[in-house]
Amino acid sequence: MQDLQRDDERWEQVRARYPAQEPLLNLNNAAVSPPARVVEQAVIEAFRLISRNPDINMWSGLDASLPSTKEALATFVDCDPAEIALNRNSTEGLSTVIFGVQMHAGDEVVVSEWDYPSSLGGWQQRASREGIRVVRVRFDPLDDDDAIVRAYAAALTSRTRVMQLTQMLHWTGRVLPAQRLCEMARERGVLSLVDGAQTFAQVPVSFRSLDCDYFVTSLHKWLGAPVGNGMLIVRRDRIASTWPLMAPFEDVPERIDKFDHWNLGTYNSALQAGIGPAIEAYREVGVQAMHARLRELTRYWVALARSIRGFRLHTPIDDERLAAVSLFSIDGADMKHVERELRERHQVHVKYRCVGPIEGLRVSPHVYTRKFELQRFVEALDRVLGPQGRQA
Repeated sequence: MQDLQRDDERWEQVRARYPAQEPLLNLNNAAVSPPARVVEQAVIEAFRLISRNPDINMWSGLDASLPSTKEALATFVDCDPAEIALNRNSTEGLSTVIFGVQMHAGDEVVVSEWDYPSSLGGWQQRASREGIRVVRVRFDPLDDDDAIVRAYAAALTSRTRVMQLTQMLHWTGRVLPAQRLCEMARERGVLSLVDGAQTFAQVPVSFRSLDCDYFVTSLHKWLGAPVGNGMLIVRRDRIASTWPLMAPFEDVPERIDKFDHWNLGTYNSALQAGIGPAIEAYREVGVQAMHARLRELTRYWVALARSIRGFRLHTPIDDERLAAVSLFSIDGADMKHVERELRERHQVHVKYRCVGPIEGLRVSPHVYTRKFELQRFVEALDRVLGPQGRQA
């Protein structure tokens, strides 16, 4: 009993570090997570510093700390700081690789229907302009790992040059066997691009263990950095052969610098001043504790919601890789209507998602979320559905 009380007290202390989420109960952290107050304050102070002498304080002041920021990130994701480029988000990282890998007409890229839509659009643009072939893998997110590996293996041919995979599907929270898939790609001489937008800082991630060629993520999701921060990791021996998305300010073809955000021109350095404080705030929780807590919160609300008639979960709940992201539907219910009613009548924000045969509401709490708030969500869901949604 005392252990449970201490655990509750610990998470209340974590909650106190975050700004209040109002007027809505925020259960869509998979899109954007709020930064801790210390991160918010660091950005405000950095912005004020820039205003006093922009040219000096921004580029000669704030940007001088970016190498140490990369070093701190490298310890989290297990890579060399010289392999890290800082950008704005996962989409920019994906686009850098999609348009930067050299391919020729007839070459193939393997993707899945569960990959992020803008990345699929990028590959399709290359197909239209250059004649490459986009091969789509199909599998059910509830399939076991072996079935998913077989699906990707069947799609690889002698013409395959790149395999893109999403480590955690943002639609349902399903975690793919990324390490096995990257190993298979390497054995066949295929470049591997891993979309880790939902995994970095939510679950343990090691670039070295994945052994992929490219890894992209957003730092404004589970790490809690300010909105507009992302990270691209390029395997050292792939840096020279990969074209940057934007032409570099200086000719640096052999270094990771050519992928960094400053090639965009002038940008807001104050936003990056929040990455360091976000890392420090995150360290106080720890990746293992973070993952365990998010898994616990997901299993908690799902256990409550199972009493609702027609409740259907589209995420493997017993998988130990489970974290905060999950998708559910209610048989016979208009899920768009349910989403709207939850938000407008009960001030609960979840996200309607529809891809392929799956339609439902995505739920993604964060470590600042408390269990009584998840209970409030399930009770609101029950009221929206009415008597027809309750078990006899």
